[in-house]
This record gives sequence, structure tokens and C-alpha cells, in this order.
Amino acid sequence: MDMQHDADTTTNPSPHLFQDQLLKDPFSLFAQMRVMGAVLPAPFPTDAQHKTWMVTRMQEALQVLKDSQRFTLDYAAVEDNELVQRMQSSQGFPLLGRSMLNVDGLAHRRLRGLVSEVFTPKYIEGLRPSIEQIANRLLDQVAEEGCMDLVEDYANPLPINVISDMLGVPHDHWDLVREGSRAIVAGGPITLDDRNAAVRAQKIDAFGSYVAQLVAEKRHHPQSDLISQLVQIEDDGDRLSEPELLSMVGLLIVAGHETTSNLIGSGVLTLLDHADQLERLKADLSRVPRAIEELLRFTGPVLTSVPRLATEKVDLGGQTISRGDIVIVALTSANRDESHFTHAAELDLLRSIDRHLAFGYGIHACLGAPLARLEGEIAFTTLLRRMPNLRLNVPHEALTWHGALNVRGLTHLPVAF
Repeated sequence: MDMQHDADTTTNPSPHLFQDQLLKDPFSLFAQMRVMGAVLPAPFPTDAQHKTWMVTRMQEALQVLKDSQRFTLDYAAVEDNELVQRMQSSQGFPLLGRSMLNVDGLAHRRLRGLVSEVFTPKYIEGLRPSIEQIANRLLDQVAEEGCMDLVEDYANPLPINVISDMLGVPHDHWDLVREGSRAIVAGGPITLDDRNAAVRAQKIDAFGSYVAQLVAEKRHHPQSDLISQLVQIEDDGDRLSEPELLSMVGLLIVAGHETTSNLIGSGVLTLLDHADQLERLKADLSRVPRAIEELLRFTGPVLTSVPRLATEKVDLGGQTISRGDIVIVALTSANRDESHFTHAAELDLLRSIDRHLAFGYGIHACLGAPLARLEGEIAFTTLLRRMPNLRLNVPHEALTWHGALNVRGLTHLPVAF
């Protein structure tokens, strides 16, 4: 792909080619972009008045992510952007539009503060025994087979089990939850290609209706699950409104399993691709938590940040960003920035990492990061302890990826043990 041509072209962009390469090999694509500049025009269209920019390097990425005044997630704050209406009417926004993802300032602090009351470190660590039980149960189901699809049999069901148990989602509704959340992350606020819009819309509508039904049930028959606690939390007389509650539950379901599932699948493939590193890790499984930080940096499941809107004219990375322009941080690219990490393109499970952006940065850093880290630690430790001879069971070129602009994960990962 001629990135220079596509980055400079606004009339004849190549969104399909860009998305295909983003799924197949985002690391080479972003490496090319970093050479071209820290901030580049995105190679896909938005509207006639406002540009979309991609931030490729760590320094500029940090500038954007920590400056919520000039780069906002509150799209309504930039009223002259005609793209706002399209972004807010995109698939998934009606459900998630009142969550922490779409507000800044005091509104964000309020929502995050209320949810933090129940999403505490003590609560997360208390989940360890149940997560370990889930991981072992999933491996028990395939142990005698000698092979499995690691994505379908382990990486997907583990976090779905965890977040569903946390929220009180009945087991027989997990497929609906998974399909709905997958439909949301398949597009996001800005879609490069939406060939199956009607199907996605149907799944998202069903998911939204189910979330509303679930919250109503918990309101009338509260239990010990997280949704029941969210319904009841109150701080100085402040509570989550109904739209805020629905958005929060939807966000927790989607973010609570999709990215962790992709981390486990992509992380295992990365380990299998680096046999020497894998052997050293298996020799000392106490290194797993540190190894997970490197896997998050090296092959994190979230490719880009939620798009932000510039609230004023800003000079960034040698470019002039205009009010109303969309700014997207390529998290995966910043995490391989050669000016920030030594031998950035190499996997080093013993690397000492001062900061990576796999969970974002600033006030919108992922609230569920401690849970994702705990699930990752247990998933990798349990898998490598029980199946030390794990190996890929298909040619590498047979593997395929799913996702969109923001997330990326393996469709399947056949392994033998």
C-alpha cells in the first residue's frame, strides 16, 4: 500500500485496502506511518469540512490522551461539526452514548467515581478463585482431545464467563451478549466499511433491549451481582440515571470480554511464534504478570483510541489540527515507537516497561485494566502449566483476523497439546 499517496489523498481514499491491511498486519502498516510522521491525515474519508488525523508516535499520543480539554470525547461540545450527528447515530451509540466513553470534565469524573465505588481493587482480587475455577473447567473440557480451538474453547468463553457472572447475566443469554457486543466493536463510531449494516443493527438492537430488560429485573429483584450494586449506588444523593445505567452496563459487557479475549488469543499466538521466549516463561511462571505487560505492548488487542474531536486549533506533530477535526490515536503504533522503546519491534518478556498505551492513558484509561490483567495472568498461567507442549495446529498463513478500526482479534486459533 502506498501510504504516502493514500495519506495525502482526500478525493480517492482506499478505506477497504487500509482496513484489510490493518487486520492482516497493523504493525508493518503503522511502522510505515511512523516513518512518515507523528500525525498524519487518515487514509479514509470523513466529511467535506473536517479532516481525520491519526497519531502514530508515543509523545504526541500522550499529548492527545491526557488533554481532554482540547481533544474531547464529548462530541456535543463541538457543535459546528456536521459529522457529530453521524457519529452519534452510528451503531452502538444509542446504547453506549451516556457512558464514560462519551463525556469529559465533571460529567466524566462523576460517572467514573460512581462506578469506582463498586469496581474496587479488593473486589477484583476477590474474583481470583472463581476465575481460576473457570479457566480449569474450560481446559478440563478439552484435555482428553489433544487439540482445541483456543479462541472458541478458551480465549472467548473465559472472559465471557467472568463478566457475565460479575454482572449476573444468566448463562443461557451469553450468546446474545456476545453477538451484540461483537457487532458494536465491529464498527464503532467511525466505520471504514459496513457491508452488513442491517445484520449488525439487528444484533445491537437485540443487545440493547436485553440490557434494558436485565437492568429492570435487577432493579425489582436485586441480588449480589454488579448490576444490582450499580442500581443501588449513591454518593451524596447522586445516582446513575436510567440512560447512564444502561450505557454503563452495556459498556462493561462489551469492554469486559472482547478485549481480554483478543489479548489471550493474540498473546498465545505471539508466544508460539517466539519459542525461545515461551520456553523461558514456562520455566518460571511467576514471570507471567510481567510478560503480560510486554504482550500488551507488543500485540495489544485495541488498535486505536476512541476518536476525539479537537475543540480548538492545535499544532500537533508538525500538523495544524482545526476545530472539529477528528483525532485518532493509534495505540498499537505508539506502543512500538522506536524513539520510546529500545528494539521496539522485538518481543522481550523481561522488558522493563515504564508505560504502554494498551489500556489508554489519562482520565479515560481503562477502568477494567486490573480485571483484564488478572484474567490474563490466570489464563496464561493455567494454560502453560497444564498444557506445556502447546503448539500451533494449522499453517500460520491459514489464520484469519476479525475486527475494525479499533479492535483486532483472531477468528480461530487451532492448537494441539
